[in-house]
Amino acid sequence: MEQPEVKIMRLAHGEGIELPFYASNHAAGADLRAAIDEEIVIAPGQYRLIRTGFAMALPENYEAQIRPRSGLALKYGITVLNSPGTIDADYRGEVGVILINHGTAAFTVCRGDRIAQMVIAPFSRAAFQTVSALSDTNRGSGGFGSSGIQ
Repeated sequence: MEQPEVKIMRLAHGEGIELPFYASNHAAGADLRAAIDEEIVIAPGQYRLIRTGFAMALPENYEAQIRPRSGLALKYGITVLNSPGTIDADYRGEVGVILINHGTAAFTVCRGDRIAQMVIAPFSRAAFQTVSALSDTNRGSGGFGSSGIQ
């Protein structure tokens, strides 16, 4: 499988923070760490933008998907608000993660904490075509829950 080259630039406030890394040989997501100067407390129901201390350049036709860490979700109810967040190949600003607290207790983010994971993925751009009718299927226009739970 092709291994895309992603250029990473550490920002001044990210000094000393580990850049994105894969925690195991088969990890799909690279861990992202908080590059913050002071602790950030996220109250239940609140969300905050957490800086990561780096910017990057993705190859053309690739995106970075920012996803929650399952341990934070299970233990504390912390997740990524716009999950998965998408970073486009032409974005050159700092990578930020919007964390939300769905838990029942305040959650504190400290400098260097692992806060999310980033998956680098290829994508296709569609050629949208306006038509007057669509082909029939068995499901048709059945919406949310129309296929049942079994």
